[in-house]
Amino acid sequence: MIGVVLAVLLLFLLLSIPVAAALAALGLSMGSVYSPFPLYKALGEISWSAGTDFLLLAIPLFVLLGEILLRAGIAERTYRALFYWLSWLPGGLMHANVATSALFAATSGSSVATAATITTVALPQARKFGYAESLFAGSIAAGGTLGILIPPSINLIVYGFLTNTSIPRLFLAGIVPGITLTILFMIGIVVICLINPKLSGQKVNSSWSQRLGSLKDLIPVLLIFVVVIGSIYAGFATPTESAALGVLAALALAAAHRRLSLVMLRDVVEGTMRTTAMIMLILFAAYFLNFVLASIGLTQMLTDFVNNLGMSPMATMLVIVALYMVLGFFIETLSLMVITIPIVAPVVVGLGFDPVWFGVLLILLIEMALITPPVGLNLYVVQGIRQSGSISEVMIGSIPFVGLILLMIFLLLLYPDLALILARYVQ
Repeated sequence: MIGVVLAVLLLFLLLSIPVAAALAALGLSMGSVYSPFPLYKALGEISWSAGTDFLLLAIPLFVLLGEILLRAGIAERTYRALFYWLSWLPGGLMHANVATSALFAATSGSSVATAATITTVALPQARKFGYAESLFAGSIAAGGTLGILIPPSINLIVYGFLTNTSIPRLFLAGIVPGITLTILFMIGIVVICLINPKLSGQKVNSSWSQRLGSLKDLIPVLLIFVVVIGSIYAGFATPTESAALGVLAALALAAAHRRLSLVMLRDVVEGTMRTTAMIMLILFAAYFLNFVLASIGLTQMLTDFVNNLGMSPMATMLVIVALYMVLGFFIETLSLMVITIPIVAPVVVGLGFDPVWFGVLLILLIEMALITPPVGLNLYVVQGIRQSGSISEVMIGSIPFVGLILLMIFLLLLYPDLALILARYVQ
């Protein structure tokens, strides 16, 4: 039965059927073949139950927050400030790519939004200062993945929703690994540019007056982070309420920068509706599919299969990591999460692993999938905005960063406290 489900799912995806439709069709077909009961009749109740969960309201709010910051020009000012501070390093502007992505990730829970924003701002600078666009574009694609690890993160919210895990603990758990991965990216850029100086572009010197004067441009991003994350851990707001506070703060900043207008608000709302509709349709379809798989006994069958392998918990975890790495080549990241989490998470917890720790590990695996072909979404986002050269150049430029994410995964396997050291302070 497991093989049939996987084969049908891959067939639907290869036929380019929209992900939500593919998941729903798989659930309907598996239910009709393997269950004597009309499971399809539960579709309406399951969709209503999932759609009215208060926690999921955070998703459109965080998408809205990212859209406002994108169109308010805040990312552009942040990039310029970090350009002044980091351009002296080997690799110069590529460090600004990664650092700006990390800061923008602290205000937007979307990897794609982060990658698109930084690409729009950074690429003209790459051409101006003679950077090799392959590695430069790869640094943007990789930096964009930080958007789903450093809180707030839409993907962590989805994981918490599907596994009934504390969102505040997940957010805290993502901070140290997110900062560590950012540092690893920057160290990797330095090493590559020292080995091949031709990749580092022209050296740009910035004066201390420029650096100190640019500090004010870092305040908006830090302010949003304090409002969103600080309100949660101060006990002032839930994750959903903190997202709403972040939206209000972003609107105030847009007004302060004189970028708030009816046209801008129309574009913001339209972008938010498109992204939210896509995410929610996938969640509804996945929720129904998971109900069907549990009803026909597939979930228990997979659990028994893993338990009967006779491997140690860590060996089993390595198999799970390898499975996600392979699936990440072929399945879009959000779909990969919602399809596998309800099946894999109980197995992982049954092996004695902390669900918060596994949530961070899963996000790192999803990050890797975002920059590995053939369906690495960030690669296509960067290339789509770049509009020159070949996407293979972006893929080649992202390879070193795939290796660094893999290194971070093994660091997390060896030292689980990287994720849990802060999460322990919240129940």
